[in-house]
Amino acid sequence: MLRASILALVLFAPALASVPVQAQEKRPLTAETMWELKRLGPPALSPDGRHAVVAVVTNDRAKDQPSSRLWLHDRRDGSWRPLTAEGINSSNPVWSPDGTRIAFESRRGDDEANQIYVLPLAGGEAQRLTRVPTGVSAVRWFPDGRSLAFISRVWAELDGWEAQGRRLKERKDSKVSGRAWDRAPVRHWDRWLDDRENHLFRVAAEGGEAQAITLGRGVKLPDQDPGLGHYDISPDGREIALVMNTDPTGVRPNPDLFVLPLDGGEPRNLTADNPAPDFGPRYSPDGRWLAWSKQSIPGFYADRAVLHLIDRRSGQVRALTADFDRSVSNPVWAGDGRSVVVSVDDAGTNRLYRIDVPGGRITAITAATSFTAPALSRDGRVLVALNESFVQPPTLVSVDPRDGRVGKLSAFNDELLATIDFGSYESVTYEGANGVPIQMWINYPPGFDRSRQYPLYLLLHGGPHNAITDGFHWRWNAQVFSGWGYVTAWHNFHGSSGFGQEFADSITADWATLPYADTIKAAQWLAAQPYIDAERMAAGGASYGGYLASLLLGREHPFKTIVAHAAVYNLYGQYAADFGASRNRHGEFWEDRSRFEATSPHYAAGNFDTPTLVIHGEIDYRVPINHGVELFNTLQNRGVRSRFVHYPDENHWILKHNNSIHWYGEKQAWLAEFLGGARPEGTP
Repeated sequence: MLRASILALVLFAPALASVPVQAQEKRPLTAETMWELKRLGPPALSPDGRHAVVAVVTNDRAKDQPSSRLWLHDRRDGSWRPLTAEGINSSNPVWSPDGTRIAFESRRGDDEANQIYVLPLAGGEAQRLTRVPTGVSAVRWFPDGRSLAFISRVWAELDGWEAQGRRLKERKDSKVSGRAWDRAPVRHWDRWLDDRENHLFRVAAEGGEAQAITLGRGVKLPDQDPGLGHYDISPDGREIALVMNTDPTGVRPNPDLFVLPLDGGEPRNLTADNPAPDFGPRYSPDGRWLAWSKQSIPGFYADRAVLHLIDRRSGQVRALTADFDRSVSNPVWAGDGRSVVVSVDDAGTNRLYRIDVPGGRITAITAATSFTAPALSRDGRVLVALNESFVQPPTLVSVDPRDGRVGKLSAFNDELLATIDFGSYESVTYEGANGVPIQMWINYPPGFDRSRQYPLYLLLHGGPHNAITDGFHWRWNAQVFSGWGYVTAWHNFHGSSGFGQEFADSITADWATLPYADTIKAAQWLAAQPYIDAERMAAGGASYGGYLASLLLGREHPFKTIVAHAAVYNLYGQYAADFGASRNRHGEFWEDRSRFEATSPHYAAGNFDTPTLVIHGEIDYRVPINHGVELFNTLQNRGVRSRFVHYPDENHWILKHNNSIHWYGEKQAWLAEFLGGARPEGTP
């Protein structure tokens, strides 16, 4: 079996400014230390490329909440300075077209929801532009710099912002809690949907009453999480491209691409012939092209997204990446309109690519470690992005668009990183199901010695199509697990994204067979390594990874214990999910019961005998709480050693500071019981 070469382990060697690194006492990464690291948001680059603004998030354990502050970087002298005050959340910065002002979202003073604020680059106080009771999101400047667009979720039948505010108060104060729906969906992620709609509005750059753009025009944005990827403004400011779900049934989602003239003309559907999703509209700087991403298979969220262009002069449509076996979305245009830069999920790594518009040539800009959130200057000469790896949290860097050379720009975490004893990691390839090569990441404990034997923790990623990339994963951090003394592996089994359309689509009619085989073969490959103790191996995963963990419980496997977080345990129960009413691409259980019986883990409960840690959040509507309760009760009924950890205020992810540390502690104590390894501090 082939083994890939060891990747670059740390792109930038952390260093303290005043104290030599060797003088510091280094310790493995812990959950507590991980939460002390600052988290950078996507960069906003000034049109001339001189300045970059990022939102930097810090987490306060005592308050159990994050705080986001805007910082400005001057590339000319390398300096950084805060733009907004500490303790006041400010996020999502966007530059004015002339580069003199920065708009952002914040909630200050008597604001009851996020509003638009604008700050002059030259200095001074931020000016609040909106007083929208329903709040603002996804802010964009109009090209002339005289106004800004934003999204707000409103009651379409009400006239004026005062009426919106009254309705909000009435709902909040009402003694009636009952709600009713006549059409799905009824909830999304961790909230119930109401009778509002997402619409675009416009406000003058000097402030004043925000005016509706889409309200009453026959279009609206999707109900679930609309954002900057759902609309764009043409360079002449006369047209908006937006995404709208045209499905009238509620069970066959079909996001289409519309263009809406701002002079009062009728909206036009550009993709009415495509029953699958269209999304991510982006106008070229000269206004000639409108780019968007198009999928072709309805009901398959991991279908390859092909970047398309429409010539706004001739109406001719062109598939720009038809021959590129990767998904492409959110292109960043170069100023001359002759190329775009994109971040692509590519074989376990997020890489930056340049795509030439005239000829369609696709060129990789970066290689090792992951790069996301690219931003280009107007002339296309300055490219910045966030760079990360398993041992490097997201860091702002410059990237030479021609040769990919990287320059580090931010150092927010350097001092803390210098105290952490990271383990090494590498990418390997082993033979999976049907003899297909499977890529797998392996993170080793600090001070790893190949002459010793270590317990193994094999992680099972979610999705199932969301591949594990070379990045700093906050919720399931392999370096934290390895710091407990385990070799931690993460394999990109059949179905994972970034390895081509055929590989991703190989499991859509059968979630079980190929990923299960890949997992067993991964365990066998690892057990054969001299540094793995084959008698001390565990597996764990969340969401689809929890499904795979539950599947293992009922089948032959080599693991001493299993961790199942937010596990899809009962495929029938998954109809209660936030997307449960949507039609399944390969049929429903009443049409093909045998397929569900063969792949739903709960049917094999009679075989369960492996100690299992079950974890679930109460407001998880992606994989509802019933799955965790059913799995735990079944294990208890069978007399299997099991533990149920419940978070009443968490959704599909464990996001709160203290809950996350508790989550890591519960897992560490459980694994130590069955595998050995470090126990949480303060436990016997």
